[in-house]
Amino acid sequence: MSDMRLIVAGAGGRMGRALTRVISEMQGAVMTGALEAPGSELLGKDAGVLAGLPANGIKLSADLWSLSGEADGILDFTVPAATIANVAIAAERRLVHIIGTTGLSPSDDAVIKSVTSRATVVKSGNMSLGINLLAALVRRVAQSLDEGFDIEILEMHHRAKTDAPSGTALMLGEAAAAGRGIDLHIHSARGRDGQTGARRSGDIGFASLRGGSVTGDHSVIFAGPMERIELTHRAEDRTMFAQGAVKAALWARGQKPGLYSMADVLGLAGS
Repeated sequence: MSDMRLIVAGAGGRMGRALTRVISEMQGAVMTGALEAPGSELLGKDAGVLAGLPANGIKLSADLWSLSGEADGILDFTVPAATIANVAIAAERRLVHIIGTTGLSPSDDAVIKSVTSRATVVKSGNMSLGINLLAALVRRVAQSLDEGFDIEILEMHHRAKTDAPSGTALMLGEAAAAGRGIDLHIHSARGRDGQTGARRSGDIGFASLRGGSVTGDHSVIFAGPMERIELTHRAEDRTMFAQGAVKAALWARGQKPGLYSMADVLGLAGS
């Protein structure tokens, strides 16, 4: 099979540049387009140069329709509005759509799901092997422990991150809720401040820290009477997310239309 031709959305950002570097090194994939927001000062710049590589002749463009005419997939780590704008075009062009964008609303998720009868989409709050293994462990531990163990999720990211809790924290919360057999939207505690009263039994708590250049730290804490279990993952370089995204695209190329997760890509679904 020929190399998979990939468009990098948000190619001028930190994640976009990491994706450009990873594609240049990964067998079976080739970069064919670089998408950036309309009005960006980076439009027209060479994607390779921006990523710290030799010039690759791929100029940043705001026209996904034109870029997608010669592509097989799009790697999308942008912002919700941009991702939703990309969904319809990606589906129309039958592109594999890898979505790592966080901060998506329930209505955004509904839009994404609406195209999966004809499009292949892999959507995940985190593309790393370690985090997806952690989610599988969290689900198993939550299933094994009763409500005598309170579940708290702590995450920290760099100062520029705009959404909270992180997509990864929510993914871990969903794993814990699945293990407990509860609805996270109903049993979720966030933003405690002031006279909150005692902790409600059965809730899954979230706390978000922001500062410096932290790539991503996540801990899931099971706090019981006289003992505590802590499961932690620390991301040291966003390259691992980029590697996971490209591997997801290569995997998805051979799949039927539908909505998939990294658990599917890694063979962890149902774990």
